[in-house]
Amino acid sequence: MVRSSYGGEGICGYHPGPYTSWVGKRTLQPVPVYRAIERNSMEAVSFQLKLRRKIRKKKRRTIKIQAWWRGTLVRRTLQHAALRAWIIQCWWRTILMRVAERKRRTALIDFACRERAVVKLQSLIRMWRIHWRYCQVLNAIYVIQCHWQCHNCQTCASLRGHCVITSTHLQFHIEIINN
Repeated sequence: MVRSSYGGEGICGYHPGPYTSWVGKRTLQPVPVYRAIERNSMEAVSFQLKLRRKIRKKKRRTIKIQAWWRGTLVRRTLQHAALRAWIIQCWWRTILMRVAERKRRTALIDFACRERAVVKLQSLIRMWRIHWRYCQVLNAIYVIQCHWQCHNCQTCASLRGHCVITSTHLQFHIEIINN
């Protein structure tokens, strides 16, 4: 039985050369040279084709792994960029909220100060008007008293006054009582 030089069984990993083949289990016999060269060239060509196919497959697999890894890196980079952008946006929103809160607080303080000033001014004007009316009434009372004191019938009658204070004006009621 003649076996080819490639794929033959050797002892302890020993591979016979291209020009020999195993006959039986223990004897080596030379193979005609032209047959070995033809077989060798055909086997070499088929081996090279298989090797090329394996290399192409490995290349394709390598390219797929590289593409996957590059895609992973790009996705990771984009994710980090998006996260950083989100952090900056959150920070900017908090800054805008603080600025809006400060504006609202200053507007509220300004409004409260104006309101207090208006109320104080109104109070002062009301007080002045009441004081002015009070002074008018007092002047009128002084005039009446002066005229009454100068009158001849001082013993016949007496004056009795009554004062009513409202939110808008003063009312004095003067009565002349005869004794």
